[in-house]
Parts: sequence; structure tokens; C-alpha cells
Amino acid sequence: MTTTTDTPARTTPRPPLLSRPLLLRFVSMIGASASFFLLLSVVPAYAAETGGGSAAGLATGSLMLATVLGELATPRLVARHGYRATLMAGLFLLGAPALVLTVSGNTAWIVAVCLVRGLGFALTIVAGGALTATLIPAERRGEGLALVGVVSGVPSLVTLPLGMWLAGRTGYGPVAVIGGAVSLAAIVPVLGLPGSGGQSAKSRRPDNSRRSSGSGQSNSGRRPTETEAPQDSQPPLGVLRGLRTGPLLRLVLVFAATATATGILVTFLPLAVPAASSGVVAVALFVQPAASTVSRWLAGRHGDRHGSARLVLPGLLLSAVGVLLTAATGSPLAVLAGTALFGTGFGITQNATLTLMYARVSASSYGTVSALWNLAYDGGMGVGAAGFGVLAALTGYPWAFAVTALLMLGALAPVLRDRHPISPPRLPRSPGAGPR
Repeated sequence: MTTTTDTPARTTPRPPLLSRPLLLRFVSMIGASASFFLLLSVVPAYAAETGGGSAAGLATGSLMLATVLGELATPRLVARHGYRATLMAGLFLLGAPALVLTVSGNTAWIVAVCLVRGLGFALTIVAGGALTATLIPAERRGEGLALVGVVSGVPSLVTLPLGMWLAGRTGYGPVAVIGGAVSLAAIVPVLGLPGSGGQSAKSRRPDNSRRSSGSGQSNSGRRPTETEAPQDSQPPLGVLRGLRTGPLLRLVLVFAATATATGILVTFLPLAVPAASSGVVAVALFVQPAASTVSRWLAGRHGDRHGSARLVLPGLLLSAVGVLLTAATGSPLAVLAGTALFGTGFGITQNATLTLMYARVSASSYGTVSALWNLAYDGGMGVGAAGFGVLAALTGYPWAFAVTALLMLGALAPVLRDRHPISPPRLPRSPGAGPR
């Protein structure tokens, strides 16, 4: 009589979510997030002291440019060096340059520091995100990713305003040193994390990714749905191949559509709302990320129990309606309600798209998923803010918000195509052993 190591998940209790490696990963995640956001507003302000507004723009622009370029390159680095080594390199590149930021106030020096820190940040979010996904049980992936969002989001809420507050009382130098030291200290817990990426990531989690022999079913005792890819049959996907893969690209487009509004609200809400209502702006900019954090958590719990695919459409619609309400910039109630609705929809979309993307690839391609998702986030925010500025100059802020909401609904096409696929999605097989 033959035995099999695969037992139906319905006969066993749900696996625990928290583990020692995941808690160690949370520590490194908090360090990276705190270091990045503590200096996010401080560095442009420091640059503006000697170079004016253009220098401030160059500082932020170079940081985000290096982040986007780094996100494209990180999956290849992960495939070659593993998650842990890549994450440690990212934390070092994020932290060490900050220690010498105030050595010179020259714009070229500040831009150079920002370029290196942007590359480091890209390594931490892509390699770190992929590593985190391997530490979360597949049966609780939605809830786990929601918890990750909370852990990484809270430091940003605290350190973003804290950085400028400290700079006003201690000067830029001490704040830069603190920001650098926090990232470098986060390297220590990474030493206790699994170090491999690529194909070896699968071998560490056989119970979550292996099909039972000859049954054509997953280890949960059911056949994979149209939202899932066979977890052990795919070589690593590169970023470019991932962008040519329909089941992934559709989710990237939907998430990017909602991320555009995030960049718009953060950048232009203070300018669009009348100066007499400046207190409303402060509350709205707190309400939006708070609503996102809560809804992301709830979406993760719901998705693990009932599926994440059905959450993408409500998330998109809530986001668009929220932006449309915000168009009434003269009404404090409309602005607060709009940012709350948008935050709720954005949190749902964050969790649902990322959960589904991880479910559609093998563990060896988690780095690519992390890169694509973060590219949609950063690229959407950047494109949204730039395009909205041009549009608002032509139409005014209220109409620009209304047009943005309408454009966001263009993402209904990939959402509906994803909900009703003509045939089950197939991820392409790469001809080589590594990502392109």
C-alpha cells in the first residue's frame, strides 16, 4: 500500500500565520520603511536650501527613477544571489549613503545619494516582498499579505511627519544619520532568514505548492481554478515575460489604475482644497491611508475564505467613486467621504491583486510578481501625478478629479476579462532556467 505526503487541507487545521522567520522579516521591513519615509521629505528640503525648488525636484525624481530601474533588475539578482543576500544589499545601499548625505549640500552630491538609496529601496521591496511571500502559508496568503501591509504601513505614517519635525529641531545631519542607522540595523535580523530564491524557494514549501501524484489536484484536494497556476511546473518568469502574461498583466493594469489616484491625492489635494479648509486636508490625508490599511486587512481575511478574485471589481469601483466625490473640493464632507471611500477601495485592490498574482505563479517567480506589483504602484503614482498636473492646468481641479475617476473605470475591461476568461489562463513556459 502506497502512502502520499499530500493530505487534503480540509482535514487539517489552518496553519499558523506567524513564525519566527516572518517575525524577523517584520523587523527588517520596519527598518527599511522607517529609513525610507523618515528622509522622504527631509532630503528634498535639504536640497532646496542650497539649490531651490529645482534641486528638491531632482532629489525626489532621482530617488524614484532609481527605484523603478532597480525594481526591473531585482528579479535577476534574486535568481542569482537569493532573497537574503539581495535584501541585505538593499538595506545597506538604503542606509549607508544617508550617513554621508550632509557631507555636501551640492545638488549633484544629493542626487547621487538619492540614486543609490533608490536602488537600495528597490532591492528591499522586491526581494523582501518575494521572501515574505514564501514565509506565509498559502492557505492564509491573503491575511498574511494584509498583515504585511499593516506592518510596513504604520512606520510610514509615523516617520514621514517625524522626519521634518526632527529636522526643524536638530538639523538635517542627525536625521540623516538616524535614517541610515535604522536601515543598517535592520540587516541583523535578515541573517536569521532563509537565504535562497528561485527554484529552491519551492523546495522549502512542498506542502503548499506540490500537486499530489497523478491526481491533477492541488494539496487542498481540489483542482486549480482559473486564478491559479501549477505551483511546481513553471521556471522563473522574467519581468518582461511577466508583462506579456495576460493573467498577470491584467492585475498589474488594474492596480496601476488605482495607484494613479494615490499619487494625485497626495500631491494635489492640498492645492485643490481652499486654504480655509487646510485642516480638512490634514484629516483627509490621514483618513485615506488609515482606510486602506483596515480594508486591506479585511480583504485578506475575506479572500482566504471566499477567494480574492471577486474583490477586484468592488475595489476598483469604490476607488473611482471616491475620487469622483473628491471632485467637490469646496465641500469638506465630500472630500473626507471621497478620500475614505478611495482608501477603502485602494486597500481592497492592493490585497486582492497581489494575492492573485502570487497564486498564479510558481514560488520561483515570486520575485517577478513583487517587481511587477511595485512597478505598478510606483509607476502609477508617478504617471498619475504628472498627468493630473497637466490636466488640472487646462480644466481646473474639480473637473480633473472627475476625469481621473472616469479614466480609472477604463480598468473595468481587464477586470471583466479576468472574471470571465475565455479559457483557463496559462502562464508561458520560459525556455531557459532563469528569468529573462
